Amino acid sequence: MTLLRNPVIRGFAPDPSLVRVGDWYYVATSSFEWFPTVPIHRSRDLSHWEHAGHVRGAVPGDSLAGVPDSGGIWAPSLSWDGERFWVVYSVVRSVGTPYFDVDTYVSTATEAGGKWTAPRRLPSHGFDPALFHQEGRLWLLNLQNDHRPSGRRFAGIVLTELDRETLTPVGDTHLLLQHERLIEGPKLLRRDAWFYLVLAEGGTGVEHGAIVARSRAITGPYELDSQPLLTTRDDPSVPLQKAGHAELVETPGGEWVMSHLTARPLQTPAGPRCPLGRETAIQAVTWDEAGWPRLRHGGWHPAVEVDVPTRSAEPEPQPAGPGDPLGWPWSTLRGYADPSWADATTRPGWIRLRGRHGPESRWAHSLLAQRITEHRAEAEVTVEAGPRSFTQAAGLVLRYNAEACLSLDLTWAEPEGEEQCGQQWRGVGRTVLGLVEREESGTRQVAVVEVDAGVPLTLGVTVEDGWARFWYLRGGVRTPVGPPLDFSQLSDDHGSKLRFTGAMAGVHAVDLVDASFTADFTGFRLTCW
Repeated sequence: MTLLRNPVIRGFAPDPSLVRVGDWYYVATSSFEWFPTVPIHRSRDLSHWEHAGHVRGAVPGDSLAGVPDSGGIWAPSLSWDGERFWVVYSVVRSVGTPYFDVDTYVSTATEAGGKWTAPRRLPSHGFDPALFHQEGRLWLLNLQNDHRPSGRRFAGIVLTELDRETLTPVGDTHLLLQHERLIEGPKLLRRDAWFYLVLAEGGTGVEHGAIVARSRAITGPYELDSQPLLTTRDDPSVPLQKAGHAELVETPGGEWVMSHLTARPLQTPAGPRCPLGRETAIQAVTWDEAGWPRLRHGGWHPAVEVDVPTRSAEPEPQPAGPGDPLGWPWSTLRGYADPSWADATTRPGWIRLRGRHGPESRWAHSLLAQRITEHRAEAEVTVEAGPRSFTQAAGLVLRYNAEACLSLDLTWAEPEGEEQCGQQWRGVGRTVLGLVEREESGTRQVAVVEVDAGVPLTLGVTVEDGWARFWYLRGGVRTPVGPPLDFSQLSDDHGSKLRFTGAMAGVHAVDLVDASFTADFTGFRLTCW
């Protein structure tokens, strides 16, 4: 047995889809507007997970340009047919609208960290697709979306058989189940003579949960269990909140485990907030006398510490995933279609970013970032750049999305005491550090500090107790820039719009005029504890 501690994949790693292939377990998670698309982790003991690659080319053209924050790739479902991996997923191009504008794709690979086939389009009833392999047959599960003003927006779970070669529908689409609560994220498994339908319930917030239905026939009718398999909506004191979106997997020894998403709230004066986003957890599962799955430790609340059955095995060398421009754990926004803005080869030991759009862009923001995995964290980086205009900036950023972002940027400003007059072409001005806070209500410049021009400058931020304190090194001493800023607003729970990702720390560069300004970065460090 192995004692694991949840979450097992920490920080922005939602909607985990778990599959076992031999002695290895693999998890695919949602990537939304971030690249690399569909990160995949693997483990032998369900406790220690390593990055195994990603689904390269999941989006045609390697671009999600224009998709809104928290759009993009939702809820990939990973499966294994005995010879190859399959992943099916939705590309959601509208968020918070009746239509969603969903494209559903499937890709396959013989190795999770290897080359994935070009995505092929599938019927797009709604988001959260999944595949079920049964005796040579292939079935597509999906949420059915009803966009009509008088319809049920989440109108139940549907099932369609697909031809394994052409991936075209075979016969009719079957309505499996409708429910008074929102149900999504369907996963199908067979045990004994039953087909079990595992469903996410109640949305992705504090009302989230997982329920199970079963049937003797794959097309139904399905009977709902009388109690939830997993939820925390009845107890806000449970340390792992928002528990739901589950998937069951049998171990080599015949025991059962379950992956699910969860979140660790930070208690703030505005209430609980989850800046780390939704994370991946594992629970041990048993089956009761009536044949329903239950958490082994009892009840329906997730456990932080779990004993899971494992087989010992020697570790194997892990190949690097293909296509990451600077390697995991770096991520960027909305695509690899234009890789020329990030350069890690011209100046050894440095990353050179060419500035493009501003932080609010859905198209071409030059940003590299890493996931923040704990509520206490520290990031620092040394930047060298020569901004000559207020349209040029480069620095250190904490980002959730375009409307939840904190940045400390090396930029240009008019001489002290002079109004903002826009006459940057005169060549007269100061090199400054500008601390900027962006949120739904608008953008404000928190502080401006003049610094020496043309020399490398080390920037940093310390996150603790829900506050972000920015600083820079002057004479080897950490010098604060501005007051502490509210880090908890970089969370799923702040603001009025749907949010599904997690807080990131990274570097960015902006050039709003001709995209020629460059900034060099070295020594990036993100420590979370």
